[in-house]
Amino acid sequence: MTIPGYQDFMYPFLQQLKDSKEHRLQDLYRDLADYFNLDEEAMAETLPNGKQTVLVNRVGWARTYLSKAGLIKVVRRAVFVITDEGLNILKDPNVNQLNRKFLTRYASFNEFINQANKDNNDEKNAEQKTPLELMDENFHILKKDLEDALLEKILDCSPAFFERLIVQLLVAMGYGGSVQDAGEAIGKSGDEGIDGIIKEDILGLEMIYLQAKRWRKEGSIGRPEIQSFVGSLVGKQAAKGIFITTAKFSQTAYDYAQSIDKRVILIDGAQLTDLMFKFNVGTTEEEVFVTKRLDLDFFEE
Repeated sequence: MTIPGYQDFMYPFLQQLKDSKEHRLQDLYRDLADYFNLDEEAMAETLPNGKQTVLVNRVGWARTYLSKAGLIKVVRRAVFVITDEGLNILKDPNVNQLNRKFLTRYASFNEFINQANKDNNDEKNAEQKTPLELMDENFHILKKDLEDALLEKILDCSPAFFERLIVQLLVAMGYGGSVQDAGEAIGKSGDEGIDGIIKEDILGLEMIYLQAKRWRKEGSIGRPEIQSFVGSLVGKQAAKGIFITTAKFSQTAYDYAQSIDKRVILIDGAQLTDLMFKFNVGTTEEEVFVTKRLDLDFFEE
């Protein structure tokens, strides 16, 4: 029995939520399997890597796209409710299926896709793209979805956890030596606007002062906050600082940081999760694909 594609699950997924009550993702797997009359063998079919069933993977991506389009809302981990716009879709007699093209009418969905593929601005459709182009595009969609999930998870955690996360990230990037060594200062100075201090190198020849702000991701940190941080650096006679936040920085904040003689690096929520992805902090590898090409030199006689 063939399992429907992830786009085929979108409209039925929305239908399961039409009562406006909270629904658990775990229950939706079974509900959607029943909707499509999938037998136990089909439900047990796994992806090539054997780590996840095809059903869970495809329903998961239907859920992700519906959420990015604003048709469903995450109440808490793996629990969803339908939104007003989702209900409007179900009431529309002209709509009886959903797909990725349909979801492009929603700005939030386009923002998600465009940010995932910001370096791929061509308008070629899937039929015109090479397999390598499609792999690259889907890689960035997977990456963006993970980074969004990372940010949401960070905001659910405590400020103390956020400080430890920053230490682990900077150590993974090559600063501070070990987590134990670097972590002695972080979150303990707490004076004059400095949240922590970390060694720039293993020997500690230079120190970098830190400011860590766990703000809502829609928020914006402006010039006054950066000025205050720079003032703290002056008080410490420090030359380098890193301001890390889960929110965003205003353009005036960036302009000010670039105009001063102190070396101040601003890392917003998007950059933070990008670095976590690159340095495997809070993430684990799921699958690795290696592409190869013909080695013409090998066949030379």
